[in-house]
Amino acid sequence: MATTQLDQLKAFTTVVADTGDFASIKQYAPQDATTNPSLILKAASMPDYAWLVEKAIADSRSSTASAATSAEGLSETIDRLLVLFGCEILKSVPGRVSTEVDARLSFDTAGTIAKARELIARYEQAGIARERILIKIASTWEGIKAAEQLEKEGIHCNLTLLFSFAQAVACAEARVQLISPFVGRILDWHKKATGRDYIGAEDPGVRSVTEIYTYYKRHGYATEVMGASFRNTGEILELAGCDLLTIAPALLAELQSSTAPLVRKLDPSAAAKAEVAKVNFDEKGFRYALNEDAMATEKTAEGIRAFAADIVKLEQMIATRWAALK
Repeated sequence: MATTQLDQLKAFTTVVADTGDFASIKQYAPQDATTNPSLILKAASMPDYAWLVEKAIADSRSSTASAATSAEGLSETIDRLLVLFGCEILKSVPGRVSTEVDARLSFDTAGTIAKARELIARYEQAGIARERILIKIASTWEGIKAAEQLEKEGIHCNLTLLFSFAQAVACAEARVQLISPFVGRILDWHKKATGRDYIGAEDPGVRSVTEIYTYYKRHGYATEVMGASFRNTGEILELAGCDLLTIAPALLAELQSSTAPLVRKLDPSAAAKAEVAKVNFDEKGFRYALNEDAMATEKTAEGIRAFAADIVKLEQMIATRWAALK
């Protein structure tokens, strides 16, 4: 029987499921899973997961005097819901799950650190070791500095909403566990800006991840590279060999249904020989480099706004369900 592209990919890349719908994870047997506010909002709106929302509300009611509509009550319920989803997902994957810090803390280093500690504490109270959790944080300067401190505490981080080389370098210097360059969103920006489409290795998102991967391997950084936000399987095939790739269920299904040969494109030994100069960014240099990259500036800001908006929608859902369950 011919080997599927998904199985071929797993031979040299860790496959991660990009979804909050844990029922759909099992059929693809990924190593890890990632979530974000948008995915959790989508999953929490599904009837199959209503019990998780109800449990989060019930647990919050029993532990706090705060009303659902208060900032404290909503924050606690959201945290409980995120951890409940994470715990359920971990029943279906042998590795790690990524849980995201509230995007409204993206420019608040101290707030991000405090929230990450709270999430890890909830996981540990649920019997989940912190080694199985990646705390997702936006790749702002403040987020990277928060991750740097958290890593020193043994709280591993996934730096998300990453669109530029400068962000990737700063993350590596901060010794974060993992970064998630957003391949598809980079492609979206360039398609809109140029009015043309891109395929194969010329895809700007593919080129960005390839550059970051090569730089990391050439200079011996331990930070893992996980390509994310794919628009098609072509992007995935071009990044075969990347440390990890987080893939939505629809694209996992396409890979599972194809038996076409898959060729490794990224290789650590080849990247280690590349002629790539080492660079570094202090805060001023980082902010200027990001400012000079219109795509990265716009997509980072857009992503933070979108995730923050979905957290607000999730809060509104919680408040409505809280009232209905009285």
